[in-house]
Order: sequence, then C-alpha cells, then structure tokens
Amino acid sequence: MDLSSFERDIDELIDAFVMEGSTTFAAMKRVWLSKKFSYIYEARPSTNLAFFMQSLYAHTIGHVINTASLLHRLAGLYCLYCLYETQPFRPPIKIYISIGELKRLIELVVEAKEKDIKVVHGLIKSMLKRNIFLFGSVDVNEGSIMETLNQLTEVQNARIQVAYEKLLTNTKIEDFLNMDLGMEVDLGILKKMSTEYANVKKLAIKEASEVVDVQNIQHISDDKELIGDVVEKISEDWNASRQLFYEQTGVTGQMVLEVRQQSVPHEDQEDDGFDRELELMLSQT
Repeated sequence: MDLSSFERDIDELIDAFVMEGSTTFAAMKRVWLSKKFSYIYEARPSTNLAFFMQSLYAHTIGHVINTASLLHRLAGLYCLYCLYETQPFRPPIKIYISIGELKRLIELVVEAKEKDIKVVHGLIKSMLKRNIFLFGSVDVNEGSIMETLNQLTEVQNARIQVAYEKLLTNTKIEDFLNMDLGMEVDLGILKKMSTEYANVKKLAIKEASEVVDVQNIQHISDDKELIGDVVEKISEDWNASRQLFYEQTGVTGQMVLEVRQQSVPHEDQEDDGFDRELELMLSQT
C-alpha cells in the first residue's frame, strides 16, 4: 500500500498552516476547510483501514515530535486532532502513541504554556479525557511502520483463523473433549500482553499527570480485571465443566482418544468389508 501521496498532502497542509503564522487552532480549521482536507478519506483503500489510519497518525506525529519550530509542531498536533475527529470510521480508530512520543507531546504542552498558547493544554486534556490514545511501548517512527503493523496483523489474522476453524468447521465432539482452552488461545502470551498494556497505560497517565490534570481519566489506569485473567477464569471453568462431564458420563479424555485411534485404520490393515456391510444394513432400515 503506497501512502506517499497522503503523506504529501499532510505535509502541504502543515506547511500552509505555518505560512499563516498563527498559533491558534482556528487558523488550522481555516486552512483545513480551505483545502477541503476531509476529502483525504475519499481515496482511502478498501482494506487494511486500521493500517491506513495508523500510518496517517504516525506521519503526523512525526511532525509533532520533530525538532522544527514550535509553529510546525503545533500544526502537527492540530492536524492529528482533526484527522481523528473527521475520520469516517465508527467506532473511531484510536491514535497509537508510544511512551517516548507521549513525553515529547508533554514537552510541547510545557513549551506552549510558557508561550501562553492555552489551547494546547486544553486540547491535550480533552484528548486524554476522551481516551482517544492507544498507549504502547514501541515507537513506530523509529523503525518500519509497515513491518510493525504487518507483524501485528499477521498475529491477529492467525488468531482469527484459529477461532474461525474452531467455530465454523464440522468439528467432532471428541475434539472439544480433548481441547485445552488455555493452549488454544495462548493464555500465557495473552496474560503477558494484557499485563504489559495495563502497565503502559499507568505509566502514560502518570507521565501526563505531571503537566495535565488527569483526574477525570484516572480511572483508565486503575486496577481492573485484566483480559488475561478473565480468559484464565474461562479456561478454568471450561476444564471444570469438562471434568464434570467425564464424571457424569463415565467417559474420560483418554477413552475418547483411544476410541479415536482405534477408529482410524492403518495403511497395512486389509479392508474386511465390514464398513460396506454396515452401510448396507443402515440403508435398509
């Protein structure tokens, strides 16, 4: 997916704002409307929409955190906010931002307050309060955005494929009787990821609290039941229900496995015609 034309459009929008010479958000709104910039979404691809949006966000964040003038970085922040607000997707796609990028964003808030540019503080506070950021630990601007997102997409697609096969194929009951739910969903990896994400959110809120009032969004970082723990509880309930089934029916997983193995003929076994005879008997009943 070639997004270079979209990136050039963002660069031109930011350059136009800088040429205005104003630090106000109203100036960005004026430039945005004059260029009819919301039409940037009309040329969006039909697939990989999350990748498309995160690429626009990442390119714009690059303007926010670079070493250019304050006016240039303000333009990047205003553009980032407008991209999020005008996107046609519902629910809206959140803005992925790393801890390093968040720190640079906080530095921008501090510098803007020193210059008495009050809109920046209010804008960032609003974005945090509305929980539009997706906090992470990887700075995609330091590496390949395509490579990082492709890897995440591959993992997600693999998980979806597993779920699809388990739910929609004609699976026999013995497959479920022998299924270890914890292994099926990679419970260990899921718990690790959910714990890391919770820690990243706490760190992000802590960093932001040094500059911005985060009282209204403090609940985001409060300790809650992690998704990994929820899935672990489901896995335990599954195992308990399976064990109860064994006790009530007298069937065990080992018995099911043995029957399954016995029902599969070896290549060196001769066909004694029993299967055909049984099929004939059933067809006559």
